[in-house]
Parts: sequence; C-alpha cells; structure tokens
Amino acid sequence: MRRHAIPIAALGSSVSSLTPPFMAAASFPPPSGKRQRKVFTNSLYGKQFEQYSDELDAVNEKRERLVKLSRDMTMHSKKVIFQVHRLNSNNKELVLEQAERDLGAVKTDLVRRIAMELQGMEFWKFRKAYTPGMQEYVEAATLLEYCKSGKLLTLEDINKAFSELKDASNSPITLNLSDYLLGVGDLTGELMRLAISQAADGETEMAKDICSFVRSLYVNLSLLAHDEDDTWEMSKKMDTMLQSLIKIENTCYAVHIRGSEHLHGTSLTCMEHELPAEES
Repeated sequence: MRRHAIPIAALGSSVSSLTPPFMAAASFPPPSGKRQRKVFTNSLYGKQFEQYSDELDAVNEKRERLVKLSRDMTMHSKKVIFQVHRLNSNNKELVLEQAERDLGAVKTDLVRRIAMELQGMEFWKFRKAYTPGMQEYVEAATLLEYCKSGKLLTLEDINKAFSELKDASNSPITLNLSDYLLGVGDLTGELMRLAISQAADGETEMAKDICSFVRSLYVNLSLLAHDEDDTWEMSKKMDTMLQSLIKIENTCYAVHIRGSEHLHGTSLTCMEHELPAEES
C-alpha cells in the first residue's frame, strides 16, 4: 500500500491542538547569546536603577584609572631606586641629582593625577587602589633622602612636598600614616642591598652606618606596628625588616672579622653566600 505525504497546511488547527499546553505557553530564549532583558524605563524604579548603574560604572572606571596610575607610579619609583643603587664614591652627586629629578617628575605628574581623581572621603574610599604606588614612592623618597643626608624622611616632609598638589575639591592631598609606615617598612630591604654592595666596594663605614640606622628603625617601628589599621600587612613588613637587619649585621660581622679579604671587587652574590647561616 502506497503512502502519500500530507501537507502541513492541510492539517489546519489540528497541529496546534496536538501541542502540549506547557510548550504553547512557554517563551524560549534565542538559541545563542544572552537573553534580552526588558527594562521599563518609563517606571520610577527603572529610572532609579539606571541612575544606580551609571554611578557604579563611574566608580569602577575611577578605580581602574587609579589602579593604572598606581602601577605607573610603582614602575617609575622602582627606576629611581635602581638609579640610587648605582651610586659610588665617584658618581654619588651625579646619581643623586638625576634620581631627585626623576622622583620630582613622579610627584608632579602621577601623584598630581591621583590627587585630581580624589575628592573628600574618596581619599579613603579608593585607598586600596592607589596605596601600592604611594608605598613605592615613599620607599624611593626615603632611600634617596638617606643617601643624601643619612636621615629618615618624615611624614611631615612628604606632606609638605605634596602641599602644592590639589585634589578635585582644590584641597591639598596628604599621605596617610599607614602608607608612610608601610613604605618605610620596604625601605629596609633596599638599605640591606645597599649595605652589602657598599661593603663589597670597600665602603665599610657606610655599611656600618646603615646597620645602626636599620636597627634603630626596627626598634622604633616595632612599638607602632600593633597600633596601625593594617596590622596584618605591617606585621609582615616587620618580619621582612628583621630578616634584612640580620643580613646587614652578618655582613658587617663578616667584614669586621675577616678583614680585607671581602673588600675591593668582591661581588654582591659572593658576599651573600658567605654570610653566616640564619637560624630557622
């Protein structure tokens, strides 16, 4: 018996009658892409949530700009630190002058741009976005000042230099105490490298001065570490500072005991390998 195909149009309404009720009532999304959301902009709630969305987008964009500026500040501040590590008795003045100019450019460009992004309480609201750059700037500025005068650059000195920088509300920007102390905590690592390199070049007196400075710095900061808001981060800095101090003391000890065999031409790597083993 031969079968003939029946056109679908000829079935008429019989096809719709065969469709299950749950399929007829369901509205399926398109096979690809996200489902389109309908926003009723004519309603009061729709306009209110559109305003919230615009405000959140503006906050996220500002945070991204601050993060980028913080990364740029970190990069340029590290370049200043690398310049300072190249100094010796022959090129000290030239190296420090160039490092001071580069650090001034960081302040007038990047710190100023960060200040223009902030206004009022936004200084604290977005602090996590720009604090790494500020800490790196403090580290570079304090290292430069120590190599120039042998003293620690204070928070008041940094804020005095920042006094010409205005935020969006035309108020002077100030560095907070936590960022300053965290930056000073990183300073000891750079001083440790500087002390070892100076001892290797025969500048033993400078290495001893750095040792005394870092020891005094560690004792005084240990009294303030528990009172800071960033206690966990500051405690990590203190542990690193102690390790740096131990390495500097071991370097001065090795130079004092073994005398001139470590001096004049001894590489930094050799000095570090010959230090007494640290207790675990």
